[in-house]
Amino acid sequence: MLKWVKRIAAVLGVAIVVLAGVLLFNTFRYGPPPIPASDPIAVEVDVNRATAQLSRAIQFKTVSTKPDHPDFDAFLSFLETTYPAVHGVTERVVLDQKTPLYRWQGSNPDLKPVLLAAHYDVVPVAPWNLDKWVHEPYSGTIADGFVWGRGTLDNKGALIAMLSAAESMITAGFTPERTIYFSFGGDEEVGGKGAISVAKHLKEQGVLLEWSLDEGSFVLDKIIPGLSEPVASINLSEKGYVTVTLIARAEGGHSSMPPRVTAVGRLARAVDRVQTNPMPGGLTGVSAEFFDALGRHFSFGQRVVFANRWLFDPLLENILSGAPSTDAMLRTTTAPTMLSGSTKENVLATEARAVINFRIHPRDNIDSVVEHVRTVIDDDEIEIVADRDNGGDASPVSSSTAPGYLDVEASIRAVFGPLAAVPGLTIAATDARHYAKASEDTYRINPFMITGDDLVRFHGLNERLSIENLERGIGFYLALIQKQ
Repeated sequence: MLKWVKRIAAVLGVAIVVLAGVLLFNTFRYGPPPIPASDPIAVEVDVNRATAQLSRAIQFKTVSTKPDHPDFDAFLSFLETTYPAVHGVTERVVLDQKTPLYRWQGSNPDLKPVLLAAHYDVVPVAPWNLDKWVHEPYSGTIADGFVWGRGTLDNKGALIAMLSAAESMITAGFTPERTIYFSFGGDEEVGGKGAISVAKHLKEQGVLLEWSLDEGSFVLDKIIPGLSEPVASINLSEKGYVTVTLIARAEGGHSSMPPRVTAVGRLARAVDRVQTNPMPGGLTGVSAEFFDALGRHFSFGQRVVFANRWLFDPLLENILSGAPSTDAMLRTTTAPTMLSGSTKENVLATEARAVINFRIHPRDNIDSVVEHVRTVIDDDEIEIVADRDNGGDASPVSSSTAPGYLDVEASIRAVFGPLAAVPGLTIAATDARHYAKASEDTYRINPFMITGDDLVRFHGLNERLSIENLERGIGFYLALIQKQ
């Protein structure tokens, strides 16, 4: 008996040694890829002038909820007078929702064009929060190394950086080989009908873009737990969106004589089942691509897990599912947001409604979301209504090896240095999903470095963009335009 125990122990010992060897071998091979050298940026820009231009741009109250405000037309006129070289060489057409589309003709008609996009509409500022702003939200105040105001980060900063770069390139006598389009949405914050009209216009003109680039991510500094170095997330797709309403009905009456199951009770049970049974997730597709690229930049001990997913996948998925930010990368998310029932506390509701918002992962679609809801509720008395008119599936997943991605990656590194760049997934909705309908590939990144402190400023208080970031953004677009 003792001999058998020793033999089993010996076999287990060998197995452990072999397993450890495999884990270490895979980990040593799993590291950051080599970073190619970046081309030097050939043109310089007057950053002080660009700072003043961004300050002025912020002063136009192009609030998305007030599309008829005269500041929308005034902003487009401001662009004409501020960037005369751009307006001198490009063809411009203004499409739906006062969305201008510029065409900068390239010298080689055999090359497919590209599109650079931003938007100039902004979300409202709540009147009751005005006194909480350090500087008035539409003042464009330049102070403490920042331009302050609504739209600096989202998304006039990118627009001004883009046009400043183009103006300088044109003034220096540069003509791209590839035709470049610029599109500036006037209603991105409320659905993007302007971007839809751009995609429609391009298709009607027989134009298929090689790639398009819009907002949707940043260079993230100390935002990803476990990483002390900045990471540029160049996003390949964005999640879809659908709102599902659950409706429960029952006989009304007085609350003193309730039935065993009320409309509100039935609805509550349905909502609980949907929330506690999320759609399946996993490290597949763009999610796997993101975490595989990201994992290479962690410490050696953490890389052991990412390098040996054949063993650690269940553990890794469980860990990633535990935080809202990483769980959103793995699956279609479920968010009950609104409830309605009776109009009085002692009246039984004849109808109760719950609104649930889903952000759809590229592996899923609206139909699979509705079917999942129907299955987990398992109650034929609950009506399920999906708002398909105001929703849509996730955008196609673009290539992370295509020339467009490599150009964006190299241009980021030309400004920020040899940092980690990873293909990612945008979890919110942008105009990029509409441009994708006229593009081979569509990418998403703003060329600015942000920290956790900046995240709360989006659509929030004290939005601002550092002058250093504005300079970086201009450098990025200079490098990117230079490659076309």
